[in-house]
Order: sequence, then C-alpha cells, then structure tokens
Amino acid sequence: MTDRDVMEYDVVIVGAGPAGLATAIRLKQLKQALSVCVLEKASAIGAHMLSGCVMEPAALDALLPEWRKSPPGICVPAKRDEFWYLTRKSGFRLPNPPQMNNHGNFILSLGLLVPWMSQRAEALGVDVFPGFSAAEALIEDGRVAGIRLGDMGLGKDGKAGPNYAAGADIRAGTTILAEGCRGSITKKIVAQLELDAGCSPQTFGLGFKELWQLPPGRAEAGLIQHTIGWPVDSHTYGGSFVYHLDQDRVYVGYVVGLDYEDPRFAPFEAFQQFKHHPRVRRLLAGGELLSYGARTIAAGGWQSLPHMDAPGLMIVGDAAGTLNVPKIKGVHQAIRCGVLAAEHLAEHGRTEGFDARWRASEGGRELKRVRNFKPGFHRGLWFGLANAAFETVIGGHSPWTLSHKENHLALHRLDDGDLPNRHWGERDLPPRDRVSAVFHAGNVHEESQPVHLKVADTSICATRCITEFGNPCERFCPAGVYEMVDDGKGGRQLQINAANCVHCKACDIKDPYGIITWTTPEGGSGPNYQNL
Repeated sequence: MTDRDVMEYDVVIVGAGPAGLATAIRLKQLKQALSVCVLEKASAIGAHMLSGCVMEPAALDALLPEWRKSPPGICVPAKRDEFWYLTRKSGFRLPNPPQMNNHGNFILSLGLLVPWMSQRAEALGVDVFPGFSAAEALIEDGRVAGIRLGDMGLGKDGKAGPNYAAGADIRAGTTILAEGCRGSITKKIVAQLELDAGCSPQTFGLGFKELWQLPPGRAEAGLIQHTIGWPVDSHTYGGSFVYHLDQDRVYVGYVVGLDYEDPRFAPFEAFQQFKHHPRVRRLLAGGELLSYGARTIAAGGWQSLPHMDAPGLMIVGDAAGTLNVPKIKGVHQAIRCGVLAAEHLAEHGRTEGFDARWRASEGGRELKRVRNFKPGFHRGLWFGLANAAFETVIGGHSPWTLSHKENHLALHRLDDGDLPNRHWGERDLPPRDRVSAVFHAGNVHEESQPVHLKVADTSICATRCITEFGNPCERFCPAGVYEMVDDGKGGRQLQINAANCVHCKACDIKDPYGIITWTTPEGGSGPNYQNL
C-alpha cells in the first residue's frame, strides 16, 4: 500500500477557473475561518484557460467590484455587433439576435482574468496550488471525502522513477468540482453516483481560438463579429467569432458542434478554411499569429445538467454545463454558480439542496429559457434559426423540452450513403498544420510520464474503425495526438503523441466506440496559453 501524505481542509475545490475561484472568494468573504484550498492542474493559474470571451460583467461586479479599477491586460468594452451568413466567396449581414446584444459587455482574456481572481482569493486566505492534478475523488460510505492528487515521477511504464512522489490525499468536509467542460473526475463521479439519471445526454462543441497581431489601423477595438454558414454545410452546427481588441489585435475563433455526422469532417480544417474566406483573409493577411488553443464546451444546457449536489459534493460552472449557448457566454454563469454554491454552503453547512437552489436562481432560469435553442439545430441550420426565433418570441415558455443526441453515436459510417464534398481550397495563413498550431499553444509535457490518453482496445483502431469510420480521431483531434502509422507488418497501428495534447477532451467525447478516456497527466503538463 502506497504511503501518502494527508492534508485536511474544510473545503477543497478542483479547478482554478472562474467558477472555482468565485466559490473560494465568496466562501472566505462569508466565513473567514473556513480553510479552503484550490487545486489547478496547469503550471500557472490561467495557463489552461480558454474562452471566447465576451463577458457580462454583473456577476463579477457583485463579487469583486474593484475589478474595473485594475482590469486584466486584455479588457476592451464592446462597442457594436455584426452577425453574418457566409457563402463560399461572399456573405450577407443578418439582423443581430437579441441574445448577441453585447452592449455593456467586455471582450477580455480569461487567461488573464483568473490570475487576478486568484490573487484576490489568496489575499483572503485561500491556498491556491497550481501544478497539482487531481486524479480521483475519495468516496467513503457514499460520501465524497476529498481528492487524491496524481502521482509524480512515474515512468512511461507506469512504474515509480527516481523522482517518484505519491500524490497526497486532500481530505475535506466539502469537495467542489469546478474542472470545466468534461472534467475527468466529474465524469467518473456523475456516472458512479448516477447524478445524470433522467437527464438528456450532454452535447458538446469544440472551440478554437487564436490571437493575431494585425498591421496598424486594421482592427476596430470593440467590434464583435459572429458568422454562420460556410465553411460547414447546413446540417453541421458551426459558427465563428472575431473580436477586435486594442493595439490592432483580434481574437479569431470557431466552434463546431461535436454532434456532426461526417466521419471525414475535420474541425481544425474548418477553422482554417474560415480564416481564408475573402472577408476574413483581408483582415488577417500580413498579420502575425501569436497564440492558438482549443477547448470543448458543454452545450447541453438546462436538460443536460446533472444533479449538482451529493453528500459532501457540489459541481459548479462548466463542469456541470451552465454555459448559455445562444449567448455564447459561460463566464458570468460560472461566477454566478460558484457564488451561489458558496452562499448555500455558508448558510446551511451542507451541500444538499444546492441543485434545487441553482435551478431556481437567475442563472438556472436563464438556462431554462433557452433550453430548446441548441437541439433545434439537429434538423439543420434553417430549422434551427426558425426555432430559435420562435423560442425568443415566446421567451422560452414552450410546453416542451427538446433532447440532445449522444455525440459519439452521431457519426455515419463511411458506407452509409453519400458524404459531402466540401470543396475546401488551399490555404496559406498560419498555422499550416496541427503541429505548428501546438507550437503556438506553448505545450510543455514531460515525455517520460505514462500516456494519459487511455485507449481500451487499440486493435479496434486498426480493424473496425479504419473500415467503418476511417479513423476519425486523426481528424477530430485539434492537436495531432492520434496518428495511424505503419506497424511494420503491412498494416496500421495507433500512435499516441501525448505531448501534443492541449486538454480539449474532444477524443473523450467524439470517439465513436467510446473507448478513449482522457485522464490528467502529471501536474503542470499541457498548454501554456498566452493571453487567450
């Protein structure tokens, strides 16, 4: 039996994103005597943070009103919105949906906001530990009793190396999971405790984001642009964002629904094709790519929320799926959720009842009003837009709730009818390939550690998957982690380039056989996003 150090806290929070830090800050504001720690797998607070991000400020104003006096390094007031439908060579302006009215909001870098929040948490007495991956929850007699940290210093074979250190057990009266989308511990504990019983399946999107430096005078600070249409067909959910910053910088991004059906579809390529649309290429040509990242988002909303409390446990923010898809905003919801969790715990001293309180809160009601927007797109773009307009007019008071589909079951087989020819063209804007993109993500990964991407049966990759789906892992992964290579015997075998992983979790979601499991690598491994 491994000898492990034990640390004890009143509350342990997994994840130093907006939800986790908001929870910690509000707890200490209300109950200064509580001992609270926050665990973060990234090497530095904010290094794994990736969001659009246009933030509604009210939740942060209420929690930390002083933030406006010392905003993060990228924080630009929104000035005007544009919404476009793109064809291959052109496009036309559409009326701005009410949900995308960004008056009073801010374009900012979440990767710069959360270190600022972390400093405020530490000033209140919170212990914040970057570089420590939470490996599993401690469950005793049906109650969550804390978190076990991942071991350090393991070799590729999983055996202890010369620098081995067993992960400590962080025992706590309350454990709060704020891991973000598809959290590895959240996924396991939701299944183990059946917290998703009666819920619609969660649905996800894969988001890409780049930061560009443009030639002088080209950006319009505060302009927010969204597009739908090309380069995806009308049956594939996808859309872009271009957020204009100060100093002639722009955020350029694309989100693809992971319920797409074509096994040959490549989300990374769709994003790069979008950048070569004439309208976008004119903006970016002559500019410099500064940063790249990719991350999945939980898009299921109201009907896909798991039960957010259990004995000793709360699940907050994107770990539960609190993002508002029509608004394309999750930060304000994550902060709201974390604050409410802290207030509930401070008032009642227990976790039970938080789920009902969240659903009855302003944040829960916001999700309920828009619950039918995303599933309406299962029947295509034009039906989805018409359904969204209808739901907007009636304020979400339709008497039904539409359900979602399991994303990993959505892919058609290669022989199931005609697959679309997308007529994508040549491209010359960077990055030229996934490996170049990963360079701009700043990945740092200890090569000697065990592969953290677990494939239950690799023989399926070389036999069934190659014939049934054409090994879609080579296309849905935005970082070139999965590669089919010559096995030296006339066949193919899977090679996992684990050091490329940017922790997006798409493989854990989209693999058609459900045999890939994303786990946390050694603490500090992964991307080091700059200003995203």
